[in-house]
Amino acid sequence: MKQLRERKGLRTVDVASRVGIAESTVRNWEYGKTIPKLRIDQFSELMKLYECSFDELMTAVKESGNALE
Repeated sequence: MKQLRERKGLRTVDVASRVGIAESTVRNWEYGKTIPKLRIDQFSELMKLYECSFDELMTAVKESGNALE
């Protein structure tokens, strides 16, 4: 997840404000502590921000979770 965000030159606060979530939520995703639990419109906004497909986003979520294993 962090790579997708950094690829677009975004800060965690940028993502949080655009998607309508807490900045700590974005950080938790990136560290694999939690997975995104968003409304469909929020998922859509996240994919627009990251300019990625749903599949790319899901792969990034899985990779973030694997980082802790």
